[in-house]
Amino acid sequence: MMSAPNLLRERGVLTGRSILVVEDEYFLADDIARACRALGAEIEGPFGDIEDALAILNGVRAVDGAVLDVNLRNAPIFPVAHALRSRGIPFVFTTGYDRNAIGPEFEDIQLWEKPLDIAAMTRGLSELMLQQH
Repeated sequence: MMSAPNLLRERGVLTGRSILVVEDEYFLADDIARACRALGAEIEGPFGDIEDALAILNGVRAVDGAVLDVNLRNAPIFPVAHALRSRGIPFVFTTGYDRNAIGPEFEDIQLWEKPLDIAAMTRGLSELMLQQH
């Protein structure tokens, strides 16, 4: 857990940014969403399936970043990862597996293994998003 001074210093780093959360574990999805909101983000989701996540990306709402669980109900998240990459939207993966589950195409993407250090993961995503602007 982040200490109070660190949380206050980082508060607002995602203000005005929209973060897509795609995670099928309800409590983890909620924890990720709350951590991003604490940094000022607006959350799209959390979504537990690929079709809903793709619908958001293909809709009228803009997304500035994303947190993607690699495996949703035994379906790989890669269609969503491809859509994000083609739009130049930064994202991170979360997984209970090791990097071999990702494959070489996405070897440059940050991988956060479960159990997650949510504070570190949100900092990693924030840094990626800051590099985009």
